[in-house]
Amino acid sequence: MDNTTRLQYLSAMGIDVWVPRIIAENTEIEAMASDAAKDSWSSLHTEMRACQQCDLCQTRQQVVIGAGNQHADYMWITEAPGLEEEQQGLPFADDSAELLTEMLRAMQLSREQVYITHIVKCRPPEDRDPKAQELVACDAFLQRQIALIQPKVLIAVGRIAAHKLLQSKAPLADLRGIEHQFSGVPLITMYHPAYLLRSLTEKSKAWQDMQMALTLLNKYKK
Repeated sequence: MDNTTRLQYLSAMGIDVWVPRIIAENTEIEAMASDAAKDSWSSLHTEMRACQQCDLCQTRQQVVIGAGNQHADYMWITEAPGLEEEQQGLPFADDSAELLTEMLRAMQLSREQVYITHIVKCRPPEDRDPKAQELVACDAFLQRQIALIQPKVLIAVGRIAAHKLLQSKAPLADLRGIEHQFSGVPLITMYHPAYLLRSLTEKSKAWQDMQMALTLLNKYKK
């Protein structure tokens, strides 16, 4: 009897079994891979464009799905789309685009080598923060994107994305510089490029975060 079957039998009998963290995390990753095998980008995109699970469907111009390499090692996840992103249907299409490109270049990467998406796929009116219902409505879409890509490292860009993914309200300054986990995938947090444009003195911290991302990839890439 394999270990998975044994655990299923024990669970059916009402017996709680302690599972080492590394096994639990590997099981999560295997489950994501299994789900991804049954899913497809085509069906996911169709469902996202037709989504009416929250009120943002009434005000959006278009759904901003995400862009980049669908087999990327790095997946960058940021907040909700802004006006320029909604108009172009692409993440980081605003004033922060050039800085993002430079940040990626410093990591010897391009936008075509990573995958970038939002925690909420439609633009909230007047670029307000996403509401709880809107975050919940898009959660399954984000989970399916992660399962399809199977990234080695997740990068939460900005306070809103970090709070959603980590289920935390701690200041971003306290969350960065730490290796977190999300669905069994290593995750780090990073200041949003738009914030860095307003706070030039924080750019050195962004470089520290990028170096940490590179270190994590070397650690987990097989």
